[in-house]
Amino acid sequence: MKVLQINSVCGIRSTGRICTDIARVLEAEGHECKIAYGREQVPEQYQKYAYAITSNWGNRLDGLKSRLFDNAGFNSTLATRRLVRWMREYDPDVIHLHNLHGYYINVDVLFRALKKMDKPVVWSLHDCWSFTGHCSHFAVAGCEKWKNGCHNCPQTHVYPASLGYDRSKRNYDQKKRAFTAVKNMTIVPASRWLGNLVKQSFLGEYDVRVIPNGIDLDRFHPTDGDFRQQYGIADKKMVLAVASAWGKNKGLNDLFKLADLLGDDYRVVVVGLKPEQMKLVPENVTGITRTNDVQQLAHIYTTADVFVNPTYQDTYPTVNLEAQACGTPVITYRTGGSVESVPPTQVVEQGDLNALCEAVKRLDTCTVLQADFSAETSFRNYVELYKEKLAK
Repeated sequence: MKVLQINSVCGIRSTGRICTDIARVLEAEGHECKIAYGREQVPEQYQKYAYAITSNWGNRLDGLKSRLFDNAGFNSTLATRRLVRWMREYDPDVIHLHNLHGYYINVDVLFRALKKMDKPVVWSLHDCWSFTGHCSHFAVAGCEKWKNGCHNCPQTHVYPASLGYDRSKRNYDQKKRAFTAVKNMTIVPASRWLGNLVKQSFLGEYDVRVIPNGIDLDRFHPTDGDFRQQYGIADKKMVLAVASAWGKNKGLNDLFKLADLLGDDYRVVVVGLKPEQMKLVPENVTGITRTNDVQQLAHIYTTADVFVNPTYQDTYPTVNLEAQACGTPVITYRTGGSVESVPPTQVVEQGDLNALCEAVKRLDTCTVLQADFSAETSFRNYVELYKEKLAK
């Protein structure tokens, strides 16, 4: 069996690691897999799977057009046509889509090709971008226009941000036309929460199968190191938060306020900050820039006493799984699919900093990782889905 995956990144961050882990499972069973990706550097060990769809300049040009014209997902026409020609040469048995946003592909060109190729398609949804006219999340905005047709978007300023032009109605109509009527496509949301939204959208015509993301327990497990000594916090209780991109909706400001509430006995450590964000970190918080070193990340998770995820918008964050796999209990806001991987007693209401502080102080025992958080379980579910679709 030959499987082609398409994603914005390959081998890095959550969706990129999901792609390479699926490839690893397929390869172990004697199957073949390639990953067509859109941006950033691929770690050396995963380059055997990788096919670059566009260049850094292509990403920048696509991003510029998206900002000017609010048409993210409808640029990179030539790069996508080259991809389609390569796809036909590679001739996969199954095509597995992941994030199609990220300034690297033209979804209209891609889906016209998918309809002509008539191959089984699996589409893993990690957010809501596929069925909106602009945004990847709409919970904070409280917007439900996506149910019947986007227009007058209240979030043109958020990713994928435009400079004020609102093309949300046209984007919605184009996506609906492109993404519907694919003969053999299964939609795979990463959480029950997202699955319920998909069924209310124009993608609800498809077979919807929820497969939660898993993690590689060979990489994320209790790991020794000297992180506390290195950062001078050996005498503190460590509260950790990790994200690939921090901002208001990820709860960065709440973490800074939490540090004040917890007092001097605790140290809040935030991993994944951009260089410009590091300048804003208060003295009682330890900030660390983003790392793709999984071993280092596993050690940081292990070192922490508590992991906090104060996210206001999320689908099924793998950071919750990674922390628990390293023996660290997780506290999360009641947000989207974030609650689905955390015991109910460790869920607090969004923005309730006093409750978050109290939860941190009382949580001093490790949460046992559930078996279905394993990457092997998740990825073998995908392999079985591939086989099922080929059998049909």
